[in-house]
Amino acid sequence: MGTGLLKFALIGFGEAGSIFGEDLVAAGHEVAMYDVLLLDDKARRLGVRAASSFDDAVVGADVVISAVTASSSSDVAAQAAHVLRAGQVLLDINSVSPAKKLANAALVEAAGADYVEAAVMAPVPPQRLRVPMLLGGKRAAAVAQSLRDVGMNATALSDKIGVASAVKMCRSIVIKGLEALTLESMLAARRFGAEREVLESLNGTFPGMGWTGKLPDYLISRVAEHGVRRAAEMREVALTLSDVGVEPVMAAATAERQAWLVSEMAAHGLQYTEPFAWRAVADGIKKQE
Repeated sequence: MGTGLLKFALIGFGEAGSIFGEDLVAAGHEVAMYDVLLLDDKARRLGVRAASSFDDAVVGADVVISAVTASSSSDVAAQAAHVLRAGQVLLDINSVSPAKKLANAALVEAAGADYVEAAVMAPVPPQRLRVPMLLGGKRAAAVAQSLRDVGMNATALSDKIGVASAVKMCRSIVIKGLEALTLESMLAARRFGAEREVLESLNGTFPGMGWTGKLPDYLISRVAEHGVRRAAEMREVALTLSDVGVEPVMAAATAERQAWLVSEMAAHGLQYTEPFAWRAVADGIKKQE
């Protein structure tokens, strides 16, 4: 894989996949996609070739980016093992446990292709192609350099699979946990009519975080918009902890609370909108109980 223009394939064309596809096309690279939801019109609008099948998408690609749901990452690796050839790289950016990444790597590498795990360390939309990613695997260093050459923010962390994913999983306990804690705290405080005092107290204890500003809306908005996906990630975090003998008490609770908000909003006919206001969502749920 050289440092010139690369040919990319995206398996999964959701938020991350479509953003990467659009930005890579804009940078002059050839990009194909395949998604089981058949998002062909969306792909064409962004200048991405909508492939007719998984095999059609990945044929001849230098880098195949797996950007699917946590539950589908193993399926992608299994399909890749049947069609990828030596010299091709499967870049797995899915938020799954180190054990699952190791299993995916074994499938792909047994077929002669290369597997590199990627831990996406921030939400994709704000930074888009420049979102920081930690890479792991035998070819992590070379692939990181090639990705940097095309404008991506990739750093090789380890030549072993699982280390980068462990960083992402352990970090998520805090990040997604803080979102869930804020949601639960604010819902209760709102019902007591005490949210202003609670937020002022938090701001006094943790000055500079923005508790009396935009932070609560931001944290709860992440749950409202992406709670299903974040809950799935936290279940993977729970598996990660169990694999090393740590009982996933907080991870499991975070997954439950993340999924709960999305379910409650759907049950009450509430939709995620921008600008997001957590108080409106809290009041909408309470009024219809």
